[in-house]
Amino acid sequence: MLQIKTRRSSMKMTLFLVLFAAMILALLRAQDTYDSGGPLMPEQAIYDVVFYDLRLRIDPLHKSISGSNAVTVRALAPMDTLVLDFDALFVIDSISVQGVPGAPLPTTFERKGSKILIDLLTTRMQDAVVRTTIHYHGQPREAPYPPWDGGFTWAQTPSGAPWIGVSCQTNGADIWWPCKDHPSDEPDSMAIRFTVPADLTCISNGQLRDVITNSDDTRTFYWFVSTPINNYGVSLYIAPYESSDISFTSVTGEPFPMAFWHLEGNENDYTELIAQIPKQVHFLEQLLGPYPFRIDKYTVVQAPYLGMEHQTCIAYGAPPGYNYGPYNQPFDGLHLHELAHEWWGNMITAADWKDFWLHEGFATYMEALYAEHLNGFAGYQDVMQGIKHFTNRAPIAPRESRSTNQVYGIDIYYKGAWVLHSLRHVVGDDAFFESLRRFLYPDPALEGVKDGRQCRLASTQEFIETVEGVSGRRLDWFFEVYVRRASLPVLQTWIKNKMLHLRWKTEDDIPFPVDVPVQIGEKLVVADMSTGEASILLDPFVAPQIDPDDRILKTVVRISNVAQNGVVPRLFRLEQNYPNPFNGQTSIGFSLPKKSHVRLTVHNLTGEIVDVLFDGPMAAGLQQLQWDAANAPSGVYIYKLQAGDFVDMKKMTLVK
Repeated sequence: MLQIKTRRSSMKMTLFLVLFAAMILALLRAQDTYDSGGPLMPEQAIYDVVFYDLRLRIDPLHKSISGSNAVTVRALAPMDTLVLDFDALFVIDSISVQGVPGAPLPTTFERKGSKILIDLLTTRMQDAVVRTTIHYHGQPREAPYPPWDGGFTWAQTPSGAPWIGVSCQTNGADIWWPCKDHPSDEPDSMAIRFTVPADLTCISNGQLRDVITNSDDTRTFYWFVSTPINNYGVSLYIAPYESSDISFTSVTGEPFPMAFWHLEGNENDYTELIAQIPKQVHFLEQLLGPYPFRIDKYTVVQAPYLGMEHQTCIAYGAPPGYNYGPYNQPFDGLHLHELAHEWWGNMITAADWKDFWLHEGFATYMEALYAEHLNGFAGYQDVMQGIKHFTNRAPIAPRESRSTNQVYGIDIYYKGAWVLHSLRHVVGDDAFFESLRRFLYPDPALEGVKDGRQCRLASTQEFIETVEGVSGRRLDWFFEVYVRRASLPVLQTWIKNKMLHLRWKTEDDIPFPVDVPVQIGEKLVVADMSTGEASILLDPFVAPQIDPDDRILKTVVRISNVAQNGVVPRLFRLEQNYPNPFNGQTSIGFSLPKKSHVRLTVHNLTGEIVDVLFDGPMAAGLQQLQWDAANAPSGVYIYKLQAGDFVDMKKMTLVK
């Protein structure tokens, strides 16, 4: 799923992202019933879903659905009860279970909240395959804020026709069909039959096998997914759609169906997007390996909400000319992000939501790589600097099981992408890009496979092992710092006796031997940090630039003043605080070319002084002060430096 963005000034962009993320997280966490994943209950761990057969009638007039889902499972241990997830909003009309042997038989069931406990009539032994069919009807939850807070979207086209979609990544597919709502279990394949008014078209996942015209002025669209599919990737789009077909040949040399489905009569509004679709698919195929669902299709569908990565039929709901991304690159970032999920999320799926960053962080980083493909390092840097917004409130890949609500937030997108950016610096381009490809396709022979064997469940630990195997390096320390902990590594710096000293500090003092590039005039020096610290001789007339291209995700802290015989800044200067936005504490750096009376204050937007950080004499040098905002409310603040006759101020954003 995308993280919403829009082009604004840097300050407005930062505030928008922070407030948006906070709002969405509050919405999600307030709705504990609508969650997905978490620890898998033992009664659900003892079976594996083999096949879903979902058959629904969609009634736009009454905003209701009715039908059935037949669930075929294989017992992994003896079981006499099948436990499924399903929203309590629905009425269950009946449930039948396959006899042993024989035709389906009616059975009893119990509902406990969002769980259905179904009596299998007899104990099914290990490896037994059993089919259970649930018939139901009701009005599904309407999405309060799709796709982030999901459900059904009942909209209308400009001409007044029904325009329907469903999104459920963070809420779980059980908000509209009964299933095992956990990312660790995907069906091997799935049949999907949706019946809609005859004047509408229904787009869904996989291949369209049939369209049946019924006697009651409806049509049934029969779609078949021939590969594994994650639950939230199952979706539908209903409207008076038209198709713009796109000619495309994979890197494997085989053509496969590609199209953009749009509302009637507006094809010309999306000519730019339609032209970009095959170019972006080709780029990701070259980078990551073949498009994984060539046996089915790749389609983009105009949706009544912004976007989602539904397998083989991604949602695209942006208006023509929409500017996506806190960066200024000439490509459709919304499409690129959702397309990238066909690899990162659909082909490989996190087995537990604790590894959600494998979907969102990797898809976000593909935006930077595509910008680099189009506009070189400058384009790449534009994207990376645009997404440099983190809260660092929790690890992006905790070891314990998590639900979507517990782990979802801006950091799995942006910090996740920056972790990959830093990993690329550490292992080098060759090992980095080979690691991406081998993580997706562990065996190169799988790049020619399209029968479902290319799909699998994945974890952060598997990615670590892949990178270590390709690079030939131990990297557990790198991931321990960046994804298993919330706080960033801190680079302490100070100047003494014409030497620049650097030292890494990490949570729990985890070793962090990441070399640091330092620019000294025209010369780039790489500080060997294999022991965690290093010293570099300075040119007394040139100020050093630490990590000038921002290759390493970190916090830089200047811990000492410049000595009398060291480098003295030439100018007064106030730095941008870091991190920004921040939660709790932030660092404010500034340069003093001479001893001065310094007053550093923090103000709210009405100009009132919130805090006085320093008021007194201070020696010349590179200085740094901390603001502890534990007692301040979230919002935008202004910090003001007065040093002699020098006055400057900047904005910063606090989010809690």
